[in-house]
Amino acid sequence: MNDAVRAVIDSASEAWAAGHADVFVDNYAADATAILPGFTLIGRAAIRTAMAAAFDGPLKGTRRIHEVRSVRFLDDLTAIVITRSSTEPPAGTWSNATWLLSGRSGRWLVEAYHDCPA
Repeated sequence: MNDAVRAVIDSASEAWAAGHADVFVDNYAADATAILPGFTLIGRAAIRTAMAAAFDGPLKGTRRIHEVRSVRFLDDLTAIVITRSSTEPPAGTWSNATWLLSGRSGRWLVEAYHDCPA
């Protein structure tokens, strides 16, 4: 289970680096939430729209690094992942992120994501 959960985080990083909003949100639940400094996105469609605009604008050519600090399973279908994350370039600006994943429909999906400056 641990590898499958970590694969979701890796997939998000790979999709970010490629600038693919559709692939980025593929591992998000339809009703997922993302809380970021200054705004909240509710639902996969809103997350996809925001990421597509960002990948075409200020995040174009960047990559997102997620260093997994911990994976904690609340039960067989719920995991909390804590990462130290950075968007590069520029290098050196880190944030702390909390990911809540569920094992819905036979696969792991991001239910909630929260990111704040480190």
